[in-house]
Amino acid sequence: MPILKRMSAALILTVGAAMPAMADDPATCGTVHLSDPGWTDITATNGVAAVVLSALGYTPDIATLSVPVGYEALKNGQTDVFLGNWMPAQQKFRDDLDATGDIEELVQNLEGAKFTLAVNKAGADAGVADFADLDAQKDAFEGKIYGIEPGAPANQSIQAMIEADEFGLGDWELVESGEQAMLAQVGRNQDAGTPTVFLAWAPHPMNEAIEITYLSGGDKQFGPDFGGATVHTLARKEWAASCPNAAKLFGQLTFDIGMENVLMGKILDDGMGAQNAAKEWIAANPEAVKPWLDGVTTLEGEPAEDALMAAVAE
Repeated sequence: MPILKRMSAALILTVGAAMPAMADDPATCGTVHLSDPGWTDITATNGVAAVVLSALGYTPDIATLSVPVGYEALKNGQTDVFLGNWMPAQQKFRDDLDATGDIEELVQNLEGAKFTLAVNKAGADAGVADFADLDAQKDAFEGKIYGIEPGAPANQSIQAMIEADEFGLGDWELVESGEQAMLAQVGRNQDAGTPTVFLAWAPHPMNEAIEITYLSGGDKQFGPDFGGATVHTLARKEWAASCPNAAKLFGQLTFDIGMENVLMGKILDDGMGAQNAAKEWIAANPEAVKPWLDGVTTLEGEPAEDALMAAVAE
């Protein structure tokens, strides 16, 4: 090769090596819209997503929306990603979204979850271990089942059970409130020794704070294995196609029960903000985040892992 050609080739290689890989996402992908139904587990995972997105140069925009409104927002293009598709409890909403053809599942982000009715220690001591045991103890339970926010699919399942008089519960009352209000009431009842039946789930630090007995017999309402569930990440197809770098991140962003219990404990018990809890966890578990960032760059095309670890070290 002539000297001039060799020099030119070397110059091209040197310049090319010095230039960062170009990000796949245009500037229009800079803001990522998510929703949070007010559940601490999704608040925690949204916190993780927000920390990673911010470190990579994106701006997370998280709206607090009830489950039905959140699904409508995803369907109507007001949000881009939802980390809280609990299945099979949200099958009805999922079917509605799938029918539009505009939504895709990016990943199953959690397995080993469960979600069904449970009783506190006083309820278990009263002999309640199954849905069918409840009605015989109606007076002790004051005929109340404590649920979460209005419109939640789990509440709908409970209300349908009451209206159908299943297990003799036709004259019971569903008390709807947010997660924190429900757990505060359960805590007060526990301190008073009052039998209480309520929606319970894992992951959640309630499983450490309250002596919980998950009830059998609710397979029809919540699914087998005490409402055994998986959680999925959904995104708008148009967004995922337009923003492949961010979509790749969300397609690799997975969690486990232990991690979420820790994060939720920091939020609920220690009063930490979700993003501060996520930063602390990521800084302490650098190896765990590597799979999330495989093949992902910052919005500017720089290495994602370096940017994230620098951000959580601040």
